[in-house]
Amino acid sequence: CYSEEMMNLEAELKINFGVNLPIKSVNNGWAGKMVIIGNDTELKRYEEYRNKIKEAVDKTNGEYLTYNDEIIYAFFFSTSNGKTENNKDVFGQDLPYLRVVDSSFDQSETSGFVVTKTFNLNEFCQKLGISSNNIEIKDKVLTDSGRVKNITINDKKFKGTEVRTKLSLRSTDFTIQQNNNEIKITTKGFGHGVGMSQYGANALAKQKKTYDEILKYYYQGTNIKKL
Repeated sequence: CYSEEMMNLEAELKINFGVNLPIKSVNNGWAGKMVIIGNDTELKRYEEYRNKIKEAVDKTNGEYLTYNDEIIYAFFFSTSNGKTENNKDVFGQDLPYLRVVDSSFDQSETSGFVVTKTFNLNEFCQKLGISSNNIEIKDKVLTDSGRVKNITINDKKFKGTEVRTKLSLRSTDFTIQQNNNEIKITTKGFGHGVGMSQYGANALAKQKKTYDEILKYYYQGTNIKKL
């Protein structure tokens, strides 16, 4: 369960998403109704959690993040590979407040830090649109955070983000291994890597960092203002 400071963070970031990103996704915004089914203990826990969320929303009501007096794009994601990612390597625009920062504390917060996904050779090649034979990897270029920026597989060039999308990988920090007809891809972290790591932020909150300290850590050079 997320800490109180983590809930404050989430509540504040909703303001930035609401102002700067009018199209809300299921992952990054509230969608639909929640149906609670469970015993009395589970219902009590839900009520306690809901009350904490309400308190977080009230505490950060009207606050938003700016850089040079402009509202920022407050991207966030689940789990880093140990560092966050430069915005330009994922979304294209070079934004000074969305740069690589250390988030090595993520690993202690989740059991899903390293995940291996297995494909058969034909499935792997079909998804990438390459010839179905032995896999040859070359020209692998990494970003500043250690994620795959560009890679050539069987003479076909890809961006790391393309491979992640085509193979439905958890992140762009991946390694590919072939064993006969089996392809194993091991990833670190979960998400695009830009902005605030949710598990990393929760780790910092456990270290008694306040929500504004955590925000300014992940979105460097920013300020919190009030509507």
